[in-house]
Amino acid sequence: MKIIVLGSGVIGVTNAYYLAKEGHEVTVIDRQPEPAMETSFANAGEVSPGYSAPWAAPGIPLKAVKWLMMKHSPLIIRPSLDPSMWSWSLQMLRNCTMARYELNKSRMVRLAEYSRDSLKALRAETGVQYDERSQGTLQMFRSQKQLDSAATDMAILDRFAVPYELLDRQGCIAAEPGLVHVKEKVAGGLRLVNDETGDCFMFTQALAKMAEQMGVQFRMGINIRRLQIEGGRVSGVETDTGVVRGDAYVMALGSYSSLLLKAVGVKVPIYPVKGYSITLPIVDASAAPVSTIMDETHKVAITRLGNRIRVAGTAEITGYNNELKECRRETVEHVVSDLFPKGGDLSKAELWCGLRPMTPDGTPCVGATTIPNLYLNTGHGTLGWTMACGSGRLLSDLISDKKPEIDTEGLSIHRYAA
Repeated sequence: MKIIVLGSGVIGVTNAYYLAKEGHEVTVIDRQPEPAMETSFANAGEVSPGYSAPWAAPGIPLKAVKWLMMKHSPLIIRPSLDPSMWSWSLQMLRNCTMARYELNKSRMVRLAEYSRDSLKALRAETGVQYDERSQGTLQMFRSQKQLDSAATDMAILDRFAVPYELLDRQGCIAAEPGLVHVKEKVAGGLRLVNDETGDCFMFTQALAKMAEQMGVQFRMGINIRRLQIEGGRVSGVETDTGVVRGDAYVMALGSYSSLLLKAVGVKVPIYPVKGYSITLPIVDASAAPVSTIMDETHKVAITRLGNRIRVAGTAEITGYNNELKECRRETVEHVVSDLFPKGGDLSKAELWCGLRPMTPDGTPCVGATTIPNLYLNTGHGTLGWTMACGSGRLLSDLISDKKPEIDTEGLSIHRYAA
Protein backbone atom coordinates (compact mmCIF):
# COMPACT_ATOMS: atom_id res chain seq x y z
CA MET A 1 0.00 0.00 0.00
CA LYS A 2 0.93 3.63 -0.42
CA ILE A 3 0.79 5.18 3.05
CA ILE A 4 1.03 8.85 3.95
CA VAL A 5 2.39 9.63 7.44
CA LEU A 6 1.62 13.13 8.69
CA GLY A 7 4.33 14.26 11.09
CA SER A 8 8.09 13.65 11.33
CA GLY A 9 8.57 13.57 15.08
CA VAL A 10 9.74 10.40 16.81
CA ILE A 11 6.21 8.93 16.48
CA GLY A 12 5.86 9.58 12.76
CA VAL A 13 9.40 8.48 11.88
CA THR A 14 9.26 5.21 13.83
CA ASN A 15 5.88 4.44 12.28
CA ALA A 16 7.29 5.12 8.81
CA TYR A 17 10.24 2.83 9.53
CA TYR A 18 8.08 -0.11 10.61
CA LEU A 19 5.67 0.39 7.69
CA ALA A 20 8.60 0.37 5.27
CA LYS A 21 9.82 -2.86 6.86
CA GLU A 22 6.46 -4.40 5.99
CA GLY A 23 7.00 -3.45 2.35
CA HIS A 24 4.71 -0.43 2.12
CA GLU A 25 5.44 2.64 0.03
CA VAL A 26 5.68 5.41 2.63
CA THR A 27 5.72 9.20 2.38
CA VAL A 28 6.23 11.44 5.43
CA ILE A 29 5.00 15.05 5.31
CA ASP A 30 5.98 17.78 7.78
CA ARG A 31 6.19 21.59 7.87
CA GLN A 32 9.67 21.52 9.46
CA PRO A 33 12.86 21.36 7.35
CA GLU A 34 14.11 18.25 9.19
CA PRO A 35 12.64 15.45 11.32
CA ALA A 36 12.25 15.87 15.09
CA MET A 37 12.36 19.66 15.13
CA GLU A 38 9.38 20.21 17.44
CA THR A 39 8.30 18.20 20.52
CA SER A 40 10.92 15.48 19.88
CA PHE A 41 13.79 17.97 19.79
CA ALA A 42 14.82 18.40 23.45
CA ASN A 43 12.54 16.30 25.65
CA ALA A 44 13.54 14.71 28.95
CA GLY A 45 15.40 11.85 27.26
CA GLU A 46 13.64 9.14 29.26
CA VAL A 47 12.56 5.76 27.94
CA SER A 48 10.62 5.00 31.09
CA PRO A 49 7.98 2.26 30.94
CA GLY A 50 8.07 1.90 34.71
CA TYR A 51 7.33 5.58 35.19
CA SER A 52 4.46 5.58 32.70
CA ALA A 53 1.45 6.93 34.56
CA PRO A 54 -1.44 9.26 33.80
CA TRP A 55 -1.39 12.77 35.16
CA ALA A 56 -5.03 12.26 36.15
CA ALA A 57 -4.78 10.52 39.52
CA PRO A 58 -6.50 10.55 42.90
CA GLY A 59 -5.55 13.67 44.82
CA ILE A 60 -4.30 15.56 41.77
CA PRO A 61 -6.98 18.32 41.91
CA LEU A 62 -5.88 19.22 45.45
CA LYS A 63 -2.21 18.92 44.55
CA ALA A 64 -2.77 21.19 41.56
CA VAL A 65 -4.08 23.94 43.84
CA LYS A 66 -0.98 23.59 46.04
CA TRP A 67 1.35 23.53 43.02
CA LEU A 68 -0.08 26.79 41.74
CA MET A 69 1.01 28.43 45.00
CA MET A 70 4.60 27.08 44.88
CA LYS A 71 7.47 29.32 43.91
CA HIS A 72 8.88 26.66 41.60
CA SER A 73 5.55 25.26 40.48
CA PRO A 74 5.35 22.26 38.15
CA LEU A 75 2.00 23.58 36.86
CA ILE A 76 1.04 26.85 35.20
CA ILE A 77 -2.50 27.46 33.91
CA ARG A 78 -3.43 30.33 31.61
CA PRO A 79 -7.25 30.13 31.39
CA SER A 80 -8.81 31.07 28.06
CA LEU A 81 -12.21 31.01 26.38
CA ASP A 82 -11.15 28.01 24.28
CA PRO A 83 -13.90 25.37 24.82
CA SER A 84 -11.41 22.60 24.00
CA MET A 85 -9.32 23.57 27.05
CA TRP A 86 -12.32 23.36 29.38
CA SER A 87 -13.65 20.14 27.87
CA TRP A 88 -10.23 18.48 28.12
CA SER A 89 -9.78 19.70 31.71
CA LEU A 90 -13.16 18.34 32.79
CA GLN A 91 -12.45 14.98 31.19
CA MET A 92 -9.12 14.88 33.00
CA LEU A 93 -10.83 15.58 36.33
CA ARG A 94 -13.24 12.70 35.70
CA ASN A 95 -10.25 10.40 35.36
CA CYS A 96 -8.91 11.34 38.81
CA THR A 97 -10.42 8.29 40.52
CA MET A 98 -8.50 5.27 41.74
CA ALA A 99 -10.38 2.89 39.43
CA ARG A 100 -9.68 4.97 36.33
CA TYR A 101 -6.10 5.68 37.36
CA GLU A 102 -5.35 1.96 37.68
CA LEU A 103 -7.03 1.17 34.36
CA ASN A 104 -5.28 3.98 32.52
CA LYS A 105 -1.88 3.20 34.01
CA SER A 106 -2.24 -0.49 33.13
CA ARG A 107 -2.86 0.45 29.49
CA MET A 108 0.09 2.82 29.43
CA VAL A 109 2.50 0.37 31.05
CA ARG A 110 1.44 -2.39 28.64
CA LEU A 111 2.27 -0.25 25.61
CA ALA A 112 5.40 1.28 27.15
CA GLU A 113 6.92 -2.09 28.13
CA TYR A 114 6.31 -3.39 24.61
CA SER A 115 7.84 -0.23 23.20
CA ARG A 116 11.00 -0.51 25.29
CA ASP A 117 11.44 -4.12 24.09
CA SER A 118 10.83 -3.01 20.49
CA LEU A 119 13.46 -0.28 20.87
CA LYS A 120 15.99 -2.84 22.11
CA ALA A 121 15.25 -5.06 19.11
CA LEU A 122 15.54 -2.12 16.71
CA ARG A 123 18.84 -1.07 18.29
CA ALA A 124 20.23 -4.59 17.91
CA GLU A 125 19.01 -4.77 14.32
CA THR A 126 20.25 -1.39 13.11
CA GLY A 127 23.02 -0.36 15.49
CA VAL A 128 21.46 3.09 15.82
CA GLN A 129 23.35 5.36 18.25
CA TYR A 130 21.73 8.11 20.33
CA ASP A 131 23.72 8.55 23.60
CA GLU A 132 21.72 5.66 25.01
CA ARG A 133 22.12 4.26 28.55
CA SER A 134 20.35 1.37 30.25
CA GLN A 135 20.74 2.25 33.91
CA GLY A 136 17.19 2.78 35.10
CA THR A 137 15.09 5.69 36.38
CA LEU A 138 15.11 6.85 39.99
CA GLN A 139 11.85 8.42 41.12
CA MET A 140 13.21 10.45 44.03
CA PHE A 141 11.07 11.36 47.03
CA ARG A 142 11.89 14.29 49.28
CA SER A 143 9.38 13.29 51.99
CA GLN A 144 8.15 10.16 53.75
CA LYS A 145 4.62 10.94 52.56
CA GLN A 146 5.74 10.70 48.95
CA LEU A 147 7.56 7.47 49.71
CA ASP A 148 4.46 5.95 51.31
CA SER A 149 2.27 6.93 48.34
CA ALA A 150 4.39 4.80 45.98
CA ALA A 151 2.48 1.70 47.13
CA THR A 152 -0.29 2.18 44.55
CA ASP A 153 2.13 2.32 41.62
CA MET A 154 4.11 -0.61 42.98
CA ALA A 155 0.96 -2.76 43.00
CA ILE A 156 0.39 -2.02 39.31
CA LEU A 157 4.06 -2.69 38.51
CA ASP A 158 3.73 -6.03 40.30
CA ARG A 159 0.66 -6.89 38.22
CA PHE A 160 2.64 -6.41 35.01
CA ALA A 161 5.83 -8.01 36.38
CA VAL A 162 7.78 -4.75 35.95
CA PRO A 163 10.91 -4.99 38.12
CA TYR A 164 11.64 -2.18 40.56
CA GLU A 165 13.51 -1.43 43.77
CA LEU A 166 12.16 0.55 46.73
CA LEU A 167 15.19 2.37 48.11
CA ASP A 168 16.04 4.24 51.27
CA ARG A 169 18.37 7.23 51.27
CA GLN A 170 21.54 5.16 51.04
CA GLY A 171 20.05 3.04 48.28
CA CYS A 172 19.32 6.18 46.26
CA ILE A 173 22.87 7.39 46.72
CA ALA A 174 24.21 3.99 45.64
CA ALA A 175 22.15 4.26 42.45
CA GLU A 176 22.99 7.94 41.87
CA PRO A 177 26.29 8.72 43.66
CA GLY A 178 26.06 12.42 42.81
CA LEU A 179 23.23 12.75 45.36
CA VAL A 180 25.71 12.21 48.22
CA HIS A 181 26.30 15.98 48.26
CA VAL A 182 22.60 16.64 49.05
CA LYS A 183 21.68 13.47 50.91
CA GLU A 184 19.60 15.35 53.50
CA LYS A 185 17.10 16.18 50.72
CA VAL A 186 16.50 12.52 49.85
CA ALA A 187 13.89 10.50 51.79
CA GLY A 188 13.97 7.51 49.45
CA GLY A 189 13.09 6.46 45.96
CA LEU A 190 11.52 3.99 43.58
CA ARG A 191 14.01 2.74 41.02
CA LEU A 192 12.73 1.34 37.74
CA VAL A 193 15.67 -0.87 36.86
CA ASN A 194 14.81 -1.62 33.22
CA ASP A 195 14.25 1.97 32.13
CA GLU A 196 16.61 3.59 29.65
CA THR A 197 17.71 7.03 28.53
CA GLY A 198 18.77 8.54 25.24
CA ASP A 199 18.64 11.56 22.97
CA CYS A 200 15.30 11.43 21.14
CA PHE A 201 16.41 13.96 18.51
CA MET A 202 19.56 11.99 17.66
CA PHE A 203 17.55 8.76 17.45
CA THR A 204 14.82 10.21 15.24
CA GLN A 205 17.24 11.85 12.83
CA ALA A 206 19.32 8.66 12.53
CA LEU A 207 16.25 6.45 12.04
CA ALA A 208 14.85 8.85 9.42
CA LYS A 209 18.04 8.40 7.37
CA MET A 210 17.72 4.63 7.67
CA ALA A 211 14.07 4.81 6.65
CA GLU A 212 15.02 6.95 3.66
CA GLN A 213 17.51 4.29 2.58
CA MET A 214 14.61 1.80 2.76
CA GLY A 215 12.62 3.91 0.30
CA VAL A 216 10.65 6.22 2.62
CA GLN A 217 10.14 9.62 1.01
CA PHE A 218 10.38 12.66 3.31
CA ARG A 219 8.60 15.74 2.02
CA MET A 220 9.76 18.44 4.39
CA GLY A 221 8.93 22.12 4.65
CA ILE A 222 5.36 21.51 3.47
CA ASN A 223 2.33 22.92 5.31
CA ILE A 224 -0.62 20.58 5.70
CA ARG A 225 -3.93 22.40 5.28
CA ARG A 226 -6.62 19.74 5.55
CA LEU A 227 -7.70 16.18 4.83
CA GLN A 228 -9.90 15.65 1.80
CA ILE A 229 -12.82 13.23 2.24
CA GLU A 230 -14.65 11.49 -0.60
CA GLY A 231 -17.08 8.61 -0.22
CA GLY A 232 -16.43 8.37 3.51
CA ARG A 233 -12.68 7.86 3.06
CA VAL A 234 -9.64 10.12 3.00
CA SER A 235 -8.89 10.83 -0.65
CA GLY A 236 -5.88 13.07 -0.13
CA VAL A 237 -3.97 15.57 1.99
CA GLU A 238 -4.19 19.15 0.82
CA THR A 239 -0.87 20.98 1.30
CA ASP A 240 0.48 24.34 0.20
CA THR A 241 2.26 22.55 -2.67
CA GLY A 242 -0.65 20.45 -3.87
CA VAL A 243 -2.60 17.33 -2.93
CA VAL A 244 -0.77 14.18 -1.76
CA ARG A 245 -2.68 10.94 -2.21
CA GLY A 246 -2.28 7.46 -0.77
CA ASP A 247 -4.21 4.32 0.17
CA ALA A 248 -3.99 4.91 3.92
CA TYR A 249 -3.11 7.86 6.15
CA VAL A 250 -1.46 8.01 9.59
CA MET A 251 -2.08 11.06 11.78
CA ALA A 252 1.07 11.65 13.86
CA LEU A 253 1.02 15.42 14.24
CA GLY A 254 1.05 15.49 18.03
CA SER A 255 -0.94 18.37 19.51
CA TYR A 256 -2.02 19.55 16.07
CA SER A 257 -3.68 16.23 15.23
CA SER A 258 -6.95 17.17 16.90
CA LEU A 259 -7.31 20.34 14.80
CA LEU A 260 -7.15 18.49 11.47
CA LEU A 261 -9.26 15.60 12.76
CA LYS A 262 -12.03 17.86 14.03
CA ALA A 263 -12.52 19.24 10.53
CA VAL A 264 -13.38 15.74 9.23
CA GLY A 265 -15.64 14.81 12.14
CA VAL A 266 -13.16 12.77 14.18
CA LYS A 267 -13.19 14.11 17.73
CA VAL A 268 -10.15 13.22 19.79
CA PRO A 269 -9.51 14.92 23.17
CA ILE A 270 -5.89 15.93 22.69
CA TYR A 271 -4.73 19.25 24.08
CA PRO A 272 -1.25 20.83 24.11
CA VAL A 273 0.60 21.10 27.42
CA LYS A 274 3.81 23.05 27.08
CA GLY A 275 6.97 21.67 28.65
CA TYR A 276 10.39 23.26 29.09
CA SER A 277 13.92 21.90 29.23
CA ILE A 278 17.47 23.09 29.57
CA THR A 279 20.55 21.29 28.30
CA LEU A 280 23.91 22.01 29.91
CA PRO A 281 27.42 20.59 29.58
CA ILE A 282 28.80 18.35 32.33
CA VAL A 283 31.78 19.82 34.18
CA ASP A 284 32.17 17.13 36.89
CA ALA A 285 30.99 13.65 35.91
CA SER A 286 31.19 12.39 39.51
CA ALA A 287 28.72 15.08 40.59
CA ALA A 288 26.34 14.57 37.63
CA PRO A 289 23.48 12.08 37.27
CA VAL A 290 24.24 8.56 36.07
CA SER A 291 20.86 8.06 34.41
CA THR A 292 17.49 9.78 35.08
CA ILE A 293 16.24 11.19 38.38
CA MET A 294 12.62 12.27 38.57
CA ASP A 295 12.15 14.80 41.37
CA GLU A 296 8.66 13.94 42.60
CA THR A 297 8.17 17.29 44.33
CA HIS A 298 8.76 19.48 41.29
CA LYS A 299 7.92 16.88 38.60
CA VAL A 300 11.24 17.60 36.91
CA ALA A 301 13.44 14.97 35.24
CA ILE A 302 17.23 15.23 35.23
CA THR A 303 18.87 12.98 32.64
CA ARG A 304 22.42 12.16 31.63
CA LEU A 305 22.85 12.33 27.84
CA GLY A 306 26.46 11.63 26.97
CA ASN A 307 28.47 14.64 28.14
CA ARG A 308 25.33 16.72 28.73
CA ILE A 309 22.60 17.03 31.34
CA ARG A 310 19.00 17.46 30.19
CA VAL A 311 16.58 18.93 32.75
CA ALA A 312 12.91 18.89 31.74
CA GLY A 313 9.62 19.68 33.39
CA THR A 314 6.79 22.17 33.90
CA ALA A 315 3.25 21.75 32.62
CA GLU A 316 2.01 25.02 31.15
CA ILE A 317 -1.59 24.91 29.95
CA THR A 318 -1.80 27.87 27.62
CA GLY A 319 -3.14 26.53 24.32
CA TYR A 320 -1.18 26.42 21.07
CA ASN A 321 1.41 28.86 22.34
CA ASN A 322 5.01 27.95 21.58
CA GLU A 323 6.52 31.14 23.02
CA LEU A 324 9.80 30.44 24.81
CA LYS A 325 9.48 32.21 28.15
CA GLU A 326 12.74 32.89 29.95
CA CYS A 327 10.95 32.99 33.32
CA ARG A 328 10.25 29.23 33.04
CA ARG A 329 13.99 28.62 33.22
CA GLU A 330 13.89 29.20 36.98
CA THR A 331 12.15 25.96 37.97
CA VAL A 332 14.31 23.58 35.94
CA GLU A 333 17.48 25.44 36.90
CA HIS A 334 16.46 25.33 40.57
CA VAL A 335 16.01 21.54 40.57
CA VAL A 336 19.31 20.69 38.87
CA SER A 337 21.28 23.17 41.00
CA ASP A 338 19.51 21.89 44.12
CA LEU A 339 20.31 18.21 43.50
CA PHE A 340 23.48 18.31 41.35
CA PRO A 341 25.03 21.71 42.13
CA LYS A 342 28.50 20.78 40.84
CA GLY A 343 27.52 18.58 37.92
CA GLY A 344 26.98 21.00 35.05
CA ASP A 345 27.62 24.53 33.87
CA LEU A 346 24.34 26.44 34.16
CA SER A 347 25.85 29.50 32.49
CA LYS A 348 25.88 27.52 29.23
CA ALA A 349 22.40 26.03 29.57
CA GLU A 350 20.22 26.13 26.45
CA LEU A 351 16.48 26.70 27.03
CA TRP A 352 13.80 24.98 24.90
CA CYS A 353 10.05 24.39 24.98
CA GLY A 354 7.64 22.06 23.19
CA LEU A 355 3.94 21.21 23.11
CA ARG A 356 3.13 17.80 24.53
CA PRO A 357 -0.02 16.22 23.01
CA MET A 358 -1.96 15.15 26.12
CA THR A 359 -5.08 13.02 26.35
CA PRO A 360 -7.21 13.40 29.51
CA ASP A 361 -6.61 9.78 30.53
CA GLY A 362 -2.89 9.69 29.67
CA THR A 363 -3.13 6.85 27.15
CA PRO A 364 -2.30 7.73 23.54
CA CYS A 365 -4.62 7.05 20.62
CA VAL A 366 -3.09 4.31 18.46
CA GLY A 367 -5.29 2.53 15.95
CA ALA A 368 -8.10 2.89 13.45
CA THR A 369 -10.76 5.60 13.33
CA THR A 370 -14.35 5.67 12.05
CA ILE A 371 -12.89 6.66 8.66
CA PRO A 372 -11.71 3.34 7.18
CA ASN A 373 -8.32 4.42 5.80
CA LEU A 374 -7.40 6.95 8.52
CA TYR A 375 -5.28 5.82 11.48
CA LEU A 376 -4.07 7.61 14.59
CA ASN A 377 -0.70 7.50 16.30
CA THR A 378 -0.86 10.53 18.55
CA GLY A 379 -1.63 11.81 22.05
CA HIS A 380 1.44 10.39 23.81
CA GLY A 381 1.90 13.38 26.11
CA THR A 382 5.25 13.27 27.88
CA LEU A 383 5.82 9.65 26.79
CA GLY A 384 6.27 9.91 23.04
CA TRP A 385 9.91 8.83 23.25
CA THR A 386 9.04 6.04 25.66
CA MET A 387 6.19 4.67 23.53
CA ALA A 388 7.38 5.49 20.00
CA CYS A 389 8.72 2.14 18.83
CA GLY A 390 5.86 0.13 20.34
CA SER A 391 3.23 2.46 18.90
CA GLY A 392 4.83 2.44 15.46
CA ARG A 393 5.21 -1.32 15.41
CA LEU A 394 1.67 -1.93 16.69
CA LEU A 395 0.03 0.40 14.16
CA SER A 396 2.14 -1.01 11.34
CA ASP A 397 0.84 -4.47 12.21
CA LEU A 398 -2.76 -3.25 12.26
CA ILE A 399 -2.43 -1.53 8.87
CA SER A 400 -0.72 -4.62 7.44
CA ASP A 401 -3.52 -6.91 8.75
CA LYS A 402 -1.13 -8.65 11.13
CA LYS A 403 -2.05 -9.59 14.67
CA PRO A 404 -0.25 -7.23 17.09
CA GLU A 405 2.01 -8.79 19.69
CA ILE A 406 0.19 -7.10 22.59
CA ASP A 407 -3.42 -6.63 23.59
CA THR A 408 -4.77 -3.46 21.94
CA GLU A 409 -7.69 -2.99 24.36
CA GLY A 410 -8.16 0.64 25.32
CA LEU A 411 -5.41 2.01 23.07
CA SER A 412 -7.53 3.42 20.25
CA ILE A 413 -9.83 6.42 20.02
CA HIS A 414 -12.82 4.08 20.34
CA ARG A 415 -12.44 4.01 24.14
CA TYR A 416 -13.94 7.50 24.25
CA ALA A 417 -17.04 6.36 22.41
CA ALA A 418 -17.46 3.65 25.05
